[in-house]
Amino acid sequence: MESGTTQQKITLAFINDKSPILDLICNDFIASGTEVLFRSESIKDGLSQLFSLNELPYVCIIDLDFYDKNVLAQVQELRTEYPTIKLIAHSDIDAEKVVKPLFEIGFSSYLLIGSDTDDFKKAIEVVINGGRYFSVGVAKIAQEYFNNDFHSE
Repeated sequence: MESGTTQQKITLAFINDKSPILDLICNDFIASGTEVLFRSESIKDGLSQLFSLNELPYVCIIDLDFYDKNVLAQVQELRTEYPTIKLIAHSDIDAEKVVKPLFEIGFSSYLLIGSDTDDFKKAIEVVINGGRYFSVGVAKIAQEYFNNDFHSE
């Protein structure tokens, strides 16, 4: 996948705890010629793989149990260690108490289950160019969070 405005090759990483949907999307990207640097089933393994890379991915797509406080702490560690990687969440959760903490960590995009490869391509293009991209189901939460600069306590 090449970014339309920058014409640079976009590289991806996937951290996914056995979501068959995200596996299919990852396979679609690979089939289209997009370079996927690694797939991982946990943040811990993802951090290990990131550490061993010579070149970091531009975007990391993460689909984990975001209700789990340990997962959130690990995602925060990933963000702290690799602040230049754009993070895209993929989840079936549209609850404010889950979505806002991910924004606080620094996710640029949040796609709900049902998003297809084209939605991911749009999200990647937007975040690579400094924007944010959200599924309709979380757009109101995102708008309130970013427009009001609201941060939970």
